[in-house]
Amino acid sequence: LRPEFFLFCRVDPYGFERPEDFDYASYEAFFSRYLVVLTRRAIKWSKLLKGNNSIQKSLKVKRYIRKGIPNEHRALVWMIVSGAQTNMEQNPGYYHRLLEGEKNAKLLEAIKTDMNRTFPDNVKFRKTADPCLQHALYNVLVAYGHHNKAVGYCQGMNFIAGYLILITKNEEESFWLLDALIGRILPDYYSPAMLGLKTDQEVLGELVKMKVPAVAELMERHGVMWTLVVSRWFICLFIDILPVETVLRIWDCLFYEGSKIIFRVALTLIKQNQAFILEATNFPDICDKFKQITKGTFVTECHSFMQKIFADPGSLSMATINKLRETCREKVLSQG
Repeated sequence: LRPEFFLFCRVDPYGFERPEDFDYASYEAFFSRYLVVLTRRAIKWSKLLKGNNSIQKSLKVKRYIRKGIPNEHRALVWMIVSGAQTNMEQNPGYYHRLLEGEKNAKLLEAIKTDMNRTFPDNVKFRKTADPCLQHALYNVLVAYGHHNKAVGYCQGMNFIAGYLILITKNEEESFWLLDALIGRILPDYYSPAMLGLKTDQEVLGELVKMKVPAVAELMERHGVMWTLVVSRWFICLFIDILPVETVLRIWDCLFYEGSKIIFRVALTLIKQNQAFILEATNFPDICDKFKQITKGTFVTECHSFMQKIFADPGSLSMATINKLRETCREKVLSQG
């Protein structure tokens, strides 16, 4: 099917049903421009990959990834740059052994409970779909829970694994990508104490103080904790918060550059909408503004949005983030 076909479909190319109030006109305006970019990128990527499945990390590759990976190469590039491919090759048959081994009944129950709650608006995850992606999702989460017993299963992981399955169309690859994210890229987000997640929300608060002080001051004045407005951004990696194409572009960079990308996205959303957020006069108002800033043309236009996340927040090194993580972790532990 040609991409244009999906412009006016009730269902997007990934199987998500479009909301009743979907703005087809502005989406078409954006997509006709974006299609030109996609075509140009696809040619460049095909040349870069030249039919071989290896990429060396380089400034050129980083630049290419920031400009977006074409969907046909996305699974492969994610696998390579995240280290998932190497892990999979070094552990042949491991994924299937996990599925065949002894199971933890409590874990299975927790995963089963979340199956129908995962993407109810996606036709590929419906029981009636053929194939129904719920089976693949269940397998990936069960295998992961037994592979990483310290994490087991935690809400939010179902959405991430679901997205991975939509892109890779492969259970084993999705499993290893999930391992790359949870095991390495997002330190301690999904462990029972969620220390990494709580720490990173505090880190964002500190970064906002540095880069958008007026918003930080507003939050403090009204006693709004960062966790109230951004926890889902971190837990779901912007799934169900930003449009699919935009989320995938963010993930392209996340797999290559690591967790600092989440801060770049969060800071850009806040900075771009500073004036709008500052109109808030009370606690519920602030929470409502944060819901609204993740909608509209600014986030739909994924290509210009990605350019903004690398320009708007200014310099943001991993060293700065790690330093903030140290002090914020101590703060979180002392509150705990």
